[in-house]
Amino acid sequence: MTSLSVETLAADAVEPITSAGNAQLGIAVLAGIAVIVLLITKFKLHAFLALTIGSLALGAFAGAPLADTIKSFSTGLGNTVAGVGVLIALGAILGKLLADSGGADQIVDTILAKAGKRSMPWAMVLIASVIGLPLFFEVGIVLLIPVVLMVAKRGNYSLMRIGIPALAGLSVMHGLIPPHPGPLVAIDAVGANLGVTLALGLVVAIPTVIIAGPVFSRYAARWVDIPAPEHMIPTRPSEDLEKRPGFGVTVATVLLPVVLMLVKALVDIVVDDPANGLQKVTDVIGSPLIALLAAVMVALFTLGRAAGFTKERLSSTVEKSLAPIAGVLLIVGAGGGFKQTLIDIGVGQMILDFSKDWSIPALLLAWLIAVAIRLATGSATVATISAAGLVAPLAAGMSTTETALLVLAIGAGSLFFSHVNDAGFWLVKEYFGMSVGQTVKTWSVMETIISVVGIVFVLLLSLVL
Repeated sequence: MTSLSVETLAADAVEPITSAGNAQLGIAVLAGIAVIVLLITKFKLHAFLALTIGSLALGAFAGAPLADTIKSFSTGLGNTVAGVGVLIALGAILGKLLADSGGADQIVDTILAKAGKRSMPWAMVLIASVIGLPLFFEVGIVLLIPVVLMVAKRGNYSLMRIGIPALAGLSVMHGLIPPHPGPLVAIDAVGANLGVTLALGLVVAIPTVIIAGPVFSRYAARWVDIPAPEHMIPTRPSEDLEKRPGFGVTVATVLLPVVLMLVKALVDIVVDDPANGLQKVTDVIGSPLIALLAAVMVALFTLGRAAGFTKERLSSTVEKSLAPIAGVLLIVGAGGGFKQTLIDIGVGQMILDFSKDWSIPALLLAWLIAVAIRLATGSATVATISAAGLVAPLAAGMSTTETALLVLAIGAGSLFFSHVNDAGFWLVKEYFGMSVGQTVKTWSVMETIISVVGIVFVLLLSLVL
């Protein structure tokens, strides 16, 4: 595992925009985060505005000139949106095509038709993990929870026994696997290799989702034994379609970008020659932009046209998929601005100064920082983006594998103990018809298990790779 080389990092450090000492910087960070939390929770301000104001407050408390703070925030926002904005848009289009064409329903129906009572929790975690690859967490919940409720009612299953595995599958994908926004931003911030991160993310995700999903659901079902709320079981989204795309082609379309990125990672490892023709080709087709763009173009035919969509309806579907992500783009961008402000005032070096005598592994330190921000802000994405900015200096001198594990450590920390300041907490509570206490005992505990098990497997991988 990489040790912290402060001397090496100091040589590469960018001159901070303030001369504040470590104590003042520490207070500034706490104050900036407190402003964000207060604005989001107390005043119900949109996260984009809260992050913007929090970034300005951070610079002010650190004694940085206002003009420099604004420049740092704007630079971070622009770089973040430029880096992941197109990918978020392509992911949204793919997710919308998957939902509207009935492809998601086809995956669900096919697997459930082959799953028995004992294997149903495993079927649900598989469904959620596959469908969760191209979808935002909130979109995944909206898409899958009605299915969970219908399965629980139709098969007389315990709601938690079916629901927890589905939630675990979505959450693990959201926190650990690109092309989700959080992991993508973290990869960019610490300079990690996307393909390697994706491959190692899958290695960590599989045992994590098993433990937090089917295994934990046994206990969650005993703690909270409630029926599926009748009023939350809606009409299936694709019942108005005359036909739906096939199961095999739908799964192949969803997995296409993942396969292309994994191929790139494999060729990079095996060939390791930038001048090699094969590596040049895979570097292009395995880049996240081209991989997702290819999946979207394929999906227009394999999902949209297979469902009988006209050219006009395909155009309408694509257009409708982009409107809801405006808020996501702004939040992610503002999070990148907050991250850049943290970097430019010198917080990264402050953390190195504090941590060099702690004997804490870099991966564990990254996890702890992400946990703290997650608990404070309630947002896994904000926690990932902010923590990535704070620990980016730790990546200097790390190998490709270690840098990828650093991203996964941050992602695992960003999922720790979702509670009342997390929109996902209330979404799950309302869909499942639970009380706050019941939601804590099931959803919040599940998120904590994912976070802890995730960092354990990340640390284990760091010892053997």
